[in-house]
Amino acid sequence: MRGRILVAFLAMSLLTGGLSAYAVIAIDHVGDLVGRTYDQSLMSINYARAAAADFAKMRSAFARHGLTKDHTIAAKLDAQIADLNTTLAEDLTIAVERSQSDRALRAAGAVQSGVAAWDEMRRSFGDIATVRPERWDALDHQADLVDAQLDLLVNYTAGDGFTFRQAARSAVASELRFNIAVAALAIAGSALIAWLLHRRIRGPLAAASAAAERIAGGRLDDMIPTGGRDELGSLLRSMAVMRDNIRAMMEREVRQRQSAEQLLADALQSSREGIIVLDPAGQIAFANTRAMQLFEGPDAHARCLAALARDGEFLQPDGRWLRVSRSATSDGGLVAVCSDISMVKGQEAQLRQTNLRLDAALDNMSQGLCLYDADGRLMVVNRRYAQIYDLHPNAVVPGMTAAQVLQISLALGRDEADMLRRDGEAFFGQPGRPIVQELANGKIIAVERRNTAGGGFVATYEDVTERRRAEARIAFLAHHDVLTGLPNRAALEQHIAASVSQTGRDQGFAVMAIDLDDFRPVNDTLGHGVGDELLVAVANRLSACIREIDCVARIGADEFVVVQRAVDRPEEAAVLARRIIDVIKSPYVLSGHTVSVGVTVGVTVAPGDGTSSEKLIKNADVALARAKAEARGAFRFFEAEMDARLQARRLLERDLRQAVADESFEVYYQPIYSLAAERVCGFEALLRWNHPERGFISPAEFIPIAEEMGLIVPLGEWVLARACADAVRWPDGLKIAVNVSAVQFTSASLVTAVREALRSTGLPGRRLELEITESVLVANPGVTTAILHSLKGLGVRVSMDDFGTGYSSLSYLRSFPFDKIKIDQSFVRDLCEEDGTDFIVRAVIGLGASLGMTTTAEGVETEAQLLRLRAEGCDEVQGYLFSRPVPIGQVAGLIARWNGASRAIA
Repeated sequence: MRGRILVAFLAMSLLTGGLSAYAVIAIDHVGDLVGRTYDQSLMSINYARAAAADFAKMRSAFARHGLTKDHTIAAKLDAQIADLNTTLAEDLTIAVERSQSDRALRAAGAVQSGVAAWDEMRRSFGDIATVRPERWDALDHQADLVDAQLDLLVNYTAGDGFTFRQAARSAVASELRFNIAVAALAIAGSALIAWLLHRRIRGPLAAASAAAERIAGGRLDDMIPTGGRDELGSLLRSMAVMRDNIRAMMEREVRQRQSAEQLLADALQSSREGIIVLDPAGQIAFANTRAMQLFEGPDAHARCLAALARDGEFLQPDGRWLRVSRSATSDGGLVAVCSDISMVKGQEAQLRQTNLRLDAALDNMSQGLCLYDADGRLMVVNRRYAQIYDLHPNAVVPGMTAAQVLQISLALGRDEADMLRRDGEAFFGQPGRPIVQELANGKIIAVERRNTAGGGFVATYEDVTERRRAEARIAFLAHHDVLTGLPNRAALEQHIAASVSQTGRDQGFAVMAIDLDDFRPVNDTLGHGVGDELLVAVANRLSACIREIDCVARIGADEFVVVQRAVDRPEEAAVLARRIIDVIKSPYVLSGHTVSVGVTVGVTVAPGDGTSSEKLIKNADVALARAKAEARGAFRFFEAEMDARLQARRLLERDLRQAVADESFEVYYQPIYSLAAERVCGFEALLRWNHPERGFISPAEFIPIAEEMGLIVPLGEWVLARACADAVRWPDGLKIAVNVSAVQFTSASLVTAVREALRSTGLPGRRLELEITESVLVANPGVTTAILHSLKGLGVRVSMDDFGTGYSSLSYLRSFPFDKIKIDQSFVRDLCEEDGTDFIVRAVIGLGASLGMTTTAEGVETEAQLLRLRAEGCDEVQGYLFSRPVPIGQVAGLIARWNGASRAIA
């Protein structure tokens, strides 16, 4: 039987597979037709249209060529026309190849000839300004002919595409008809095979079905046909075996039932519960062993009958608790089950104690709690709930419904009554949806419901007033300045974004970067408290200067930004900028002090200067920097060249940072000449930067940038270490002078850096001389004195550089332990001029001699200057007269020149 079924299914599978294979071949053929239709029609049309577009661009470029007088632009347009001519030829070639049509080929040839004629006419024009109108008309006529040929080519390619599609449709229809015929033959063959298979297996299956019905009816002694040797015969033999098994199982079940009755009797006797059966007369018909144990003792029978009179719990004379449960029997008797519940009673007592402790815990919760059962009735309420809502302790008690609890809150006149009416039903019907209540006394209560396992729910009430106030404060601080209450940078960017979205629909707007002048001296002299008062006062004045639609924000220590909306003309922004400058510079009275500060403003106008907050703020900062550089207390509008200078500055900062990381610097040395010893007594170390693209950059240009970027400290430490390492190889009498910037001097690491440089190189401290400017002394005199004394403790000499060009307070020379005064080259330059600075130089040299300090004159370039300084009693000189700063490789030659070969570096 399995073989016949297998052959039948194989035959039907072959029919189905053949039909599927033919369908795949037909689909592949149709796909090929579709691909050819696309390649030969659509592609040819597209390239024909592309050729038309190329020629239109050639005409447009030549038209612009006639309008320009710039030879460079004209040359670029000629190159563009040549490129378009090449592209047009390529598009025509591809269109003809895809079309494969003779008429398309002829049309393409006509187009190429026409374009060549048009291009030849265009080239023959020469100077376009002198071309006569009739030649322009001829050129336009030729262009119109080319356009007509291009239109004809497009029409030809479109017609060819229609022909290709009609051929594809015809082929698809033919394949579809043949596929339907083959499918019909396959279905007929499968039906014939199924009918033959049905005839073969119907008879044996009918016999097997009849035998199964007899077995199901319980006739286990009827005969079952034997059947053949195939699968159906095997089925009939299996059914005979099944009949025999069922007969054996029934006999085994009877034996098991008899055994179960015996086991039940044993179970009743061994049960831990007492089981007593009363007959209809009320007499004990059966009592198991456990029942007799429960009622043993005198009067056991009477006590047993008394206990069985009703259901319930009874206390026995011996202290045990019994629970009796009765059930009526069909004959009018009773079955009573007696249980010893003494242990359960003890557990209930423990549970009561636990509940008391739980009640205490609930009453001391920080949250209010209401527990409802499945019917919505209150089961548990804690003391905190009444405290939160200011209720009487007995206002809400167990047994109330959720609606009654809600009604009590409404009856007490809560401000949240309207909200509770609206949300009460939703709250008591939807778990997990928190509700926030705002009470009349200002309290904010968070209410949340959770379902319980028994079908009820629990509601918790938390007083979140302080938390919400803190969250509101945090949210406020996230977008506002803590000190002034003004919007911060994040809020400012949002305001600018909103202003940008309105640009074009209303008017433009202006962004003003505002920086206070002379704010730091107020902070340093009067303290940060007065400085904070000043910032708040400035914020109030700025807010008074603007309209409601405008915005003022604080984005830095003394940096503010104003956004002026609805600006039609830059003059409107200029009016506001002047008003801000005039208002801010008026004196302030703060904590008994009268303070005045100036303000500088940089203005940028959107959308002309940018349409993003980042771009506009940056442009305003650029304009502010320009205003500070040119005239503090004024305002400047942003200009494009400002940004170019800023970009150049950014590039220099980037290169400087990389140069510091790579140590791409050099230390040059300029000799210091002793007039008393008539020889070089030391060198001054000078930093040089040879930029790979810009060459040598002046220290006056990159040192201030390094100070602003915070790179001057590592850079200064590198110069110090390099100078000490070079000087240790010089003769012992030569010293090395290293400049220390004001930023580096205030660094806590300066003393450590000097100590480490001396230790690592082995240079004695007496040979190292540090030069500082007077600006270092003004910033923090106390700290400066401590650092100077620490450096003196290392044996290092300290020199005041550029004396007379800064604050020039004589108290500095008396208060600070200086070893040398350096006279600035600006005084030396005019030393020999009539009415020059000779009296200043004389006074400084005399002052140094009186204080026991060495005086060094810088910038000596002539013999006359040298003779005058020698006559005035100057100790040391340096300048181009002796040598320019030189790299380390030329130092030995300088020493040999001025000190003799015997004193040069070995």
